[in-house]
Amino acid sequence: LRKGSQDATGLTFGIVASKFNKFVTSRLLTECVKALTKAGVTDEAIEVVRVPGAFEIPLVARQLARSGRFDAVICLGAVIRGDTPHFEYISTEVSRGILQASMESNIPVIFGVLTTETVAQAIERADPEKLNRGADAAKTAIEMVNVMRLLKKEGSGDAPQPAPQPRRAGRSAARPKR
Repeated sequence: LRKGSQDATGLTFGIVASKFNKFVTSRLLTECVKALTKAGVTDEAIEVVRVPGAFEIPLVARQLARSGRFDAVICLGAVIRGDTPHFEYISTEVSRGILQASMESNIPVIFGVLTTETVAQAIERADPEKLNRGADAAKTAIEMVNVMRLLKKEGSGDAPQPAPQPRRAGRSAARPKR
């Protein structure tokens, strides 16, 4: 059984937090930073970037992940269902974008974005006295960094690889001219 530890001494973290639904995301961010520092991360080893809304999180997360400055990137936001299908579109694309950032960079990019049916559910999931998902995201990030290091040490993981470049359109040498 391989298990990552919760020791974060010497680790660096980028955090992307949306400003939209700030009454929720500010609580997620506060508890995330508290959990990181409690685990041994220094204030200097945490960089926070605020973005307008959840839809903007994946682009900034990918940029931070590709920078090589962080052991993990944590994404925090709150998407609350309204009366339109907008919730579905945003939730799906944010999830997909965060996963893509992690896969392209080969470092943990953690999904700490609440997707709730109601404002009350979002507030409950950001409550530091209950089950704050910001703190959970921090703990997940620490554990994933340590799991990835363990796998690399054992030779089960590769060093980060750049994302494959798209093939250029045009004639290839194997295709005959018309």
